[in-house]
Amino acid sequence: MQQTTSSAYPAALVRALRVEIASVISDFSANKVPDLCTRLGLREGDRDESFKSKFVYAERRLLEKSASDLIPIAARLLEEVDSYSLSEAKSKLEEHGKPSISELTRKRVLAIFDTRMLTTEHDHMDFLRRIWPLSEMPSIFSQTYDGRTLDDDLIQATVRNSDWTDREILERVGLLTCSLRQFFRFLEAITSPLVQTAEAQADLTSAINDLLRHDGFRLTIVRRMSGSPVYEVQAAAIGSPADLAISQALAAYDADTIHARWTQALDRRDTNPEGAITLARTLLEDVCKWIVVEAGEAYEEKDDLPALYKKLAKILKLAPDDHTETVFKQILGSCQSVVESLGSLRNKISDAHSLGPRRVRPAPRHAQLAVNLSGTMATFLVDTWNARKAEKAAQTE
Repeated sequence: MQQTTSSAYPAALVRALRVEIASVISDFSANKVPDLCTRLGLREGDRDESFKSKFVYAERRLLEKSASDLIPIAARLLEEVDSYSLSEAKSKLEEHGKPSISELTRKRVLAIFDTRMLTTEHDHMDFLRRIWPLSEMPSIFSQTYDGRTLDDDLIQATVRNSDWTDREILERVGLLTCSLRQFFRFLEAITSPLVQTAEAQADLTSAINDLLRHDGFRLTIVRRMSGSPVYEVQAAAIGSPADLAISQALAAYDADTIHARWTQALDRRDTNPEGAITLARTLLEDVCKWIVVEAGEAYEEKDDLPALYKKLAKILKLAPDDHTETVFKQILGSCQSVVESLGSLRNKISDAHSLGPRRVRPAPRHAQLAVNLSGTMATFLVDTWNARKAEKAAQTE
């Protein structure tokens, strides 16, 4: 028999799925294996062959199938049995070549739990059992303890003792190597309002989204549970070319604070308009303060955004009176109006103050406008500051 393969799939993934299918089939009695294989679309055979080796019986027939044929065979088999390892092998083959989460992002998500509790509103073992079939997964000490499972390991290491950190727990259950389907299932479960307090949920979701965005995904609110958000991992909306240009400019200036503030505002434009508007103003405040300090000047803590911009405009010569051309006076006057308007918008409809019974609630389009204006102004200020520094350096040469 000639083995049929598909160059579209890595041989290791194809082999892993074939072995898992054959292993699940071999769990059936030898009498039932021929009929089962026939139902799965595999070549017919007799019970004598099945009694010699159920696994070999199934594997011989699976070797005749292409990689793409194995996926529906696994799907049909999963309708009859519940097998985590088979489901994982099937998912990994299906996910090959599609948008994914990098190993680096997975490691960074894992690192979040170096400083956070895995759950704040739920027993950690009950939570883990909802996501992984721990009692069916082999112990990491399986060579030492026959019949022991990963569930036994976790009870020993986290309930009876405190030997494993939350990060180590997630490594043991396979978060770094599981399918994307399983990884997303974990993210959606760990951010559930059933598992986290409201404060922990918001903080954790924001931290995870800061990492997922690099790979084109985000946790998005899909419904509410008694008023609390329920998240689902979705492909992130593709931003405009301006988003990328602003990101590059702000990252080059200050990646840790200013660029981070910008990406947080982007993340909240559609799902948390009030928070996005607050961040839009904070972004401009950050830029103004950073440049004022770099220029050797000072600001007072009580200075609001218009006051900070006024000081910065003087440093960068951006006040309308600094220019004679009418068009530039108009543009720079408009820039000042934008800054003042962002401050006013933030005070009226952001999450910085109580909404009150008659307060206008911002829509995503309002947040889009505020964040885009803030990002454009921030980039303009940073570029102008860089230009002024270059001019000064050229004069001293």
